[in-house]
Amino acid sequence: MGVISAIGNNLAENHAALTAGKCGITTAGNFLSKYSGILPFGEVPVSTAALKEKLQAAEAGVTRTTLLALHAADEAIKHAGLTPQQLSSQQTALIGATTVGGMCLTDELYEDAHRTSGTSPYTSSYDCASVNMYLQQRFNITGIVNTINTACSSSANAIMYGARLIKNGLAKRAIVGGVDSLSKFTINGFNALHILSKQICTPFDENRQGLNLGEGAAFLVLEGEDDLAGKKVYAELTGYCNTNDAFHPSSLSDDGEGPYQAMMGALQCLPTGNNTIDFINAHGTGTENNDAVESRAMLRIFGSQVPPFASTKSNTGHTLGASGAIEAVYSILNLVHQEVYPGLHFTQPIAGTGLAPVEAYRKASLKNIMSNSFGFGGNCTSLIFSKS
Repeated sequence: MGVISAIGNNLAENHAALTAGKCGITTAGNFLSKYSGILPFGEVPVSTAALKEKLQAAEAGVTRTTLLALHAADEAIKHAGLTPQQLSSQQTALIGATTVGGMCLTDELYEDAHRTSGTSPYTSSYDCASVNMYLQQRFNITGIVNTINTACSSSANAIMYGARLIKNGLAKRAIVGGVDSLSKFTINGFNALHILSKQICTPFDENRQGLNLGEGAAFLVLEGEDDLAGKKVYAELTGYCNTNDAFHPSSLSDDGEGPYQAMMGALQCLPTGNNTIDFINAHGTGTENNDAVESRAMLRIFGSQVPPFASTKSNTGHTLGASGAIEAVYSILNLVHQEVYPGLHFTQPIAGTGLAPVEAYRKASLKNIMSNSFGFGGNCTSLIFSKS
């Protein structure tokens, strides 16, 4: 696994921050926007220039989105001990996700679109697949490469897609994950929807005011069970399901049909007698619609026995296309260390649901963790990771 977020530049730093209940949401310092000093963001506290130097990525046109992806993918590949021969094998797939991609350079995109002559080093970066095309070239990957953009469920779907490639014999291993960086494109878009909070977000709180946008990347290496001899296994992906309630372009149906079906579908993957969920890493954006709908869906499934849950977006902000992969890494850390990370900033349950997230770090006996990622257009995905 590899991860970079507002609370850490690698896997170890992210784990330490989660156990300490660290919040990485603050005013932006590297991202320049009229909202930088006004709205809180989950910004990775490393400059683009520093990332280029550290990663030796000096090619013209490389964007911050690609740099964050390279940082996390490189850590995951090294963590998994993949050799150059394995990376270049046609049995290795790369499935990445992003929503903004190279459009993080909003001003440059605008200027390039109005050029009457000459070329720009960033033109090729505006393709949504540009991030994975760069990773493909950097690591000499010759197998299946694909980019998924289903809004906030993007990298959860990348994980599911990679697992299905392995299951159907189309790959022996899959490098899966997602990335997004802060951009004027997404900030202005979410601001137009009136769902950006002027305060640090409070998922599942009655007085929640909206979400905080963040940035980051995470990648994981999946392999089939037959190819695991002698390897350290951190967790098993035992359940997954993607649904779409097609209710509204930017909100979920009031009864949570999409989240309900996604969670139910993932649960049905588990064997009878081993289908208890011990913790839910909730989507939990802090918006009025999402938190109420996710709560209702959990109540529909679990009744009065809703498992302990929390949203790590209170640590990192909402990293959009990266969130599913980052939260998958966090879910696996739950399992590896047998511990639960608290939701931050919570004070009062939502009226009508009465559900409260875990509010303090604690050790726990965990077998199955559910991770939810619900996107625009009603695209909903639930993953289940189990202790190996």
